[in-house]
Amino acid sequence: QVQLVESGGGLVQAGGSLRLSCAASQRTFGTYSIAWFRQAPGKEREFVARIRWSIDTYYADSVKGRFTISRDNAKNTVYLQMNSLKPEDTAVYYCAATQFLRTGTMRTRDDYDYWGQGTQVTVSS
Repeated sequence: QVQLVESGGGLVQAGGSLRLSCAASQRTFGTYSIAWFRQAPGKEREFVARIRWSIDTYYADSVKGRFTISRDNAKNTVYLQMNSLKPEDTAVYYCAATQFLRTGTMRTRDDYDYWGQGTQVTVSS
């Protein structure tokens, strides 16, 4: 069991930056694979980024080169640094986790067992 709480969302102008945080209740959080998803109004929840261990990262094509996922296991926290934000990045961002290490890209909702409540990111033009 792990509880996830996202924070760091807000309103930012296009071209700006935000850093999202996903705080976990488990001290064994370092053994979990963590992903960020996002969902815009009227759209399906889509994959953004994931991290396995500390260095195995994978990103959606839409955010490559702009977003960076990282983790601080001592703080039981995963971060999503978002730079060069675009209006199309506007969405509710969700943190997801699983303790099961799977092969493949792990970019689907079914790959994850635990979800946070989300944090709103709004990018103005």
